[in-house]
Amino acid sequence: MEIPVDETPSRHLPVLKRMSKLGKKANNFANGVKQHVRLAPKITETVKGKLSLGAKIIQVGGVEKIFKQLFSVKEGENLLKACQCYLSTTAGPIAGLLFISTNKVAFCSERSLKFCSPSGELIRVHYKVLIPLSKIKRVDQRVNMKKQSEKYIEVYTVDGFDFWFMGFLNYQKAFKYLQQAISQSCKWMMNKSLTS
Repeated sequence: MEIPVDETPSRHLPVLKRMSKLGKKANNFANGVKQHVRLAPKITETVKGKLSLGAKIIQVGGVEKIFKQLFSVKEGENLLKACQCYLSTTAGPIAGLLFISTNKVAFCSERSLKFCSPSGELIRVHYKVLIPLSKIKRVDQRVNMKKQSEKYIEVYTVDGFDFWFMGFLNYQKAFKYLQQAISQSCKWMMNKSLTS
């Protein structure tokens, strides 16, 4: 007895490809969350920080409004992406938000940090970094050779500074938006110099 060959599997191929793609995205996201949480000194502090940040975003009315409150925004400047990540410092990683706009890359810590003022008074301030796109020399992707799952984005400035961002929930998307912002800035600068 001959069993008929079912030709419907070819019909299911696009569905299987889509499921595979979604599986890869879910895996990348899970790895991003794992790396993001692993960088935190304590899981309880991370959870408190995330809840506090989420509440602040809701209270203010969205990430774009937080960006405008924290950093001076020029007319026509648009926020392209905001990403949760860590900034690597000599004192250890600092959790915060990386803002990528059409004019700048900016970082602000989730929580305020304690500093001692010159008068000896203990003050709390947010750790901020602001890099105009015109001052970025290049952006590189880095991988920790000992732990391949640990990925970094290194931003080099024309004045010799470098900033390391890590622990992204979606590393590839953050890098893509950084490249896009820098590329648009370069095109704008070239057009400006040609018309001058």
